Amino acid sequence: MEASGLTKIFGKQRAVDELTLTVPRGAVFGFLGPNGSGKTTTIRMLLGLVAPTSGSISLLGERMPGALASVLPQVGALVEGPAGYPFLSGRDNLIRLDAAEAGSDAATRALRVASALDRVGLTHAAAKKAHAYSLGMKQRLGLANALLRRRELLVLDEPTNGLDPQGTREVRALIRELAADGTTVFLSSHLLSEIEQLCTHVAVMSAGRLVTQGTLDELRAASERRLVVTTPDTDAARRALIARGLAVDPASADAPDTVAAALPAQVPVEELTAALVAADVRVRGIAASGATLEERFVALTGEGFDVAG
Repeated sequence: MEASGLTKIFGKQRAVDELTLTVPRGAVFGFLGPNGSGKTTTIRMLLGLVAPTSGSISLLGERMPGALASVLPQVGALVEGPAGYPFLSGRDNLIRLDAAEAGSDAATRALRVASALDRVGLTHAAAKKAHAYSLGMKQRLGLANALLRRRELLVLDEPTNGLDPQGTREVRALIRELAADGTTVFLSSHLLSEIEQLCTHVAVMSAGRLVTQGTLDELRAASERRLVVTTPDTDAARRALIARGLAVDPASADAPDTVAAALPAQVPVEELTAALVAADVRVRGIAASGATLEERFVALTGEGFDVAG
């Protein structure tokens, strides 16, 4: 999936502004952004549900919207929550949706529907009316619809919304299974733990613009490393680290036996440990780590992590 210069203007508002995005084949791609960042509008444009004001889109190597008829049958999607016929059962909803797909084989329809219901854990509720489904069950039904056929690309907008912890684990396992089978998964989620557990690549939007994209490892590597030293000799530790050129954080009453500092990439932790010992600092613990994904997100967007819209 590729987008170049993608822009959407509503009246005087630029909901999406000159977005260029590349989703590699076979990736599990996490799409993040604060509330109102243009994330859902982008997804709707990528799927041909909203026409862009300007820019170009390619899905599965084909230019959109010209190839929508041939490409969309290879794409499964769950966007802005599932929709269905409330007075049909879950099974009958899927039967109706499968019948609406071009080239659908009626002879194997029942098997496809049963398999999709089983994959999302809805076999026990297949005969239940959709209006009686809980939010989590409706979410599973929408996911089952996306899985009625083998898909090259799966676009999921908050796929674990409304699910209990067990259901969330099951959906995550299903996404891993689909990715292992070669399906490219484009995943929008407000759960950072979900992105970290599932995704190989990530993109972050803010105020309609893309602020970063790349592999998850690249995003982590771009963040500043931190050094934390635990010692009763905090003053001596600060002097030793400053002498080595580190920017040391001010003393904190909340962590009386801890010294923290920015850790340049070229400085080995072992050398700092040796310098501390040489300065007669009693080191109880020393650790180096990058910023968390949440810290990196806040640094990129300047906002807390709320990506419901």
